[in-house]
Amino acid sequence: MAVMPHRNVDRALDLALSLDVPFWPQLPLFSYHEDMYVQASEHFPGIVLDIEKRKVRFSMDKFIDEFDETMEHFDDPDYFDISQTYSVVYKRYLELDLSDRPAIRGQLEGPISFGFNVLDQDDRPIIFNDTVRPFMLEFMAKRVNVQLNRLKERNPNAFMYVDEPGLQFVFSGMAGYGDQAARADMEAFFSMIERPRAVHLCGNPDWDFLLRMDIDILSLDVYTNGEVFSCYDSSIRKFLDRGGFIVWGIVPTNIEPFEKENVDSLQERLEKIWDTLGRSGIDLEFLLSRSMLSPATCCLVNPDGEKTVEEAFTTVRHLSVKLRDKYRLL
Repeated sequence: MAVMPHRNVDRALDLALSLDVPFWPQLPLFSYHEDMYVQASEHFPGIVLDIEKRKVRFSMDKFIDEFDETMEHFDDPDYFDISQTYSVVYKRYLELDLSDRPAIRGQLEGPISFGFNVLDQDDRPIIFNDTVRPFMLEFMAKRVNVQLNRLKERNPNAFMYVDEPGLQFVFSGMAGYGDQAARADMEAFFSMIERPRAVHLCGNPDWDFLLRMDIDILSLDVYTNGEVFSCYDSSIRKFLDRGGFIVWGIVPTNIEPFEKENVDSLQERLEKIWDTLGRSGIDLEFLLSRSMLSPATCCLVNPDGEKTVEEAFTTVRHLSVKLRDKYRLL
C-alpha cells in the first residue's frame, strides 16, 4: 500500500502524511532501489542487483561467499534497517514529530512473496531452496523488528505491514509450495516478529489461512474481493474477537474503476459487506471499533501519473469523515 507513482519526493511524502495513519512512501519510479522486492533485499547474501536492467536475482555461490559477513552483522540493528540508498524518504519520515498521530506504519516485503519473486541462477524461486528459505524467514523477521522498533520510537502505536502480494499463489495447484508448507513457514516467521503483526495483500487467497494466523491487523483490497471475503464470516468473527483489526481497502486507485465511483457509491459498497457480516451475527458497532479505511491497492500504471492516486487518497479522507459522522465515531 505504500508503493506510489510519484517522482517528486516531497509531494509523495506530503500525500502519505495526509492520512490519519501516515506511512513512508516507496517510490520505484524515482529509483529502482525503491522497488519493494529490491528494498527488502538490502544486505541479503547472494543478491545480484542489476539497476540498469531493473532485475533482482540470486546466486547460490554468492550466498555462500557472503553468508559469514552477514552473520557477523546479525546483532547490528543498523545493518537490517533501510538505508538512504534504498529509500529517499524513510529517514526523513523518522525525523518528523509523529507523536500526535493515532498510529503510524511502515512496511517490508514478506518472505513468501520475496521467495517466489527472486529467482536463482537456475531460474528457480528461492522459496524452494531448503537451505536459503529458513535463513530468509529469520532475516526478514529481523528487518521487520528493526524497522518496527524505529517506528515505535516515534509513536507507541506504530505497526508494520508485511506485504504479501504473492501469497495467493500458494493456493494454486501450480505453485509447488502448498498451503501447509506456507502455514508452517509463516507461523515460524511471525513467531519471530514483535507485535503488532500486520499483513497487507491485494490478492484473493484462502482468507481462512490468514484470518487464523497469529496476526493483529489484516489489510486487503475489499473493493475487488469484498464479496468473497464476507463469506468467511466465522473466521472474521473469531479474528475480531481475539483483538484483530481489519483495514478495508475500499477506494480504487486504478483510473477506470475510480472514475466510476464516488464517496456515496463506495460507502454503499462497503456497507453492503458490513450488512452481510451483520446478518451472520457480527455486531456492527464492534466491527467498526476494529476497522480502518485505506485505498484498495497501489498503482503505478495510470496514464495520468499521480493524479488518480492523489484523488483516491482524498476520497479515503472524505469517506472516513462521512462514516464517522453517520456512526458517531470519535
